[in-house]
Amino acid sequence: MPDAEDASERPAEHAPEHAPEHAPEHAPEHAPEHRAGPGEEQHPPTGRDRLRGAFLRPTRGQLVVAVLLAVLGYAAVTQVRFTQVDNTYAGLREQDLIDVLNGLAGTTQRADSEIARLQRTRDDLQSSTGAREAALAQAEQQADNLAILAGLVPVTGPGIRVTVTEETGAVDVQSMVDTIQELRTAGAEAIQVNGQVRVVASTPVEDASGGLLVGGELVTSPYVIDAIGDPHTLADSGIDFPGGPRDLFEDDGATVSVDELASLDIESVVKPAKQVFASPVPSQ
Repeated sequence: MPDAEDASERPAEHAPEHAPEHAPEHAPEHAPEHRAGPGEEQHPPTGRDRLRGAFLRPTRGQLVVAVLLAVLGYAAVTQVRFTQVDNTYAGLREQDLIDVLNGLAGTTQRADSEIARLQRTRDDLQSSTGAREAALAQAEQQADNLAILAGLVPVTGPGIRVTVTEETGAVDVQSMVDTIQELRTAGAEAIQVNGQVRVVASTPVEDASGGLLVGGELVTSPYVIDAIGDPHTLADSGIDFPGGPRDLFEDDGATVSVDELASLDIESVVKPAKQVFASPVPSQ
C-alpha cells in the first residue's frame, strides 16, 4: 500500500518538470521584438540615393563615357564649322588668288585715300575761319582733276609702260579697247598711246591699214601704252590677270612687256572741242 501511494504521488511531484514543454508556445511573441528591432531601422537605398551617389563618387566606367561624349561633341561642332566655310575661291589657282588679293588691296588703298581726302575737306569746310579758303581750294582741285581727265593738260607721275609688238599676227582693235578699259578700271588717271595720242573717254579706236586709228591718228606696232597711276595695281589688275590684256594680245600673235616706272611723263593733250550749240547760263 505505501508503495502504491508513493507511486500515485510521484507524478504529481514531477509534473513541473514537463511544464516547460508548453512554454515555447508563447516565447515567439516576445523574442522577435528583441532580435529584429535593430534590423528594422535600416531601409534599402532609393533611386535618388543611388543617383546622388553616382554623381558624388563616379566609377571609372562613368568617367570614360563622359570623356568620350565630350570628344564626340567637340568633333561635331568642328565639323559644322568646316561645313559652313565659303568655297567661292576653292577652285582658283594660287596665282589667281594672289592676283585677286592684289586687286583688292589696290582698291582698298585707293578707297582709304579718297576717304581721308574727303574727311580733310569736310573738316576744312566746317571750320568757320577757313571755309572760304577751303571752298576755293576745293574748286581749284576739282578743276585740275577735270582738266586731267579731259586730257587738256600734260601730267607726270608714277605708272606703267606697256609695249605690244606684233610678231605672228596683227593686234585686234577690240584687244586695244579692252586694254584701255581695264587700265581705267584699275585706276589709271591718264593714258597715251605711242607718245602722240592722249586717250580720254571720248577717244575712238578703229582698224586701219598697217595699224590702228586712235583718236583719228594712225599708230603702228610696237604700240606703247603709257598709264599714270599706282604701278603695281595697274600691272596686276590692269594687264596681267587671267584672261586679261596680256592674254588677248598674245592670242593675236603679239608679245607684251610691262615696265613699272617711278616717274612717267605724258605730254600729249586733247584739243578742246568748240561748243556750237551750248553756252553757259549768266549768273543770277
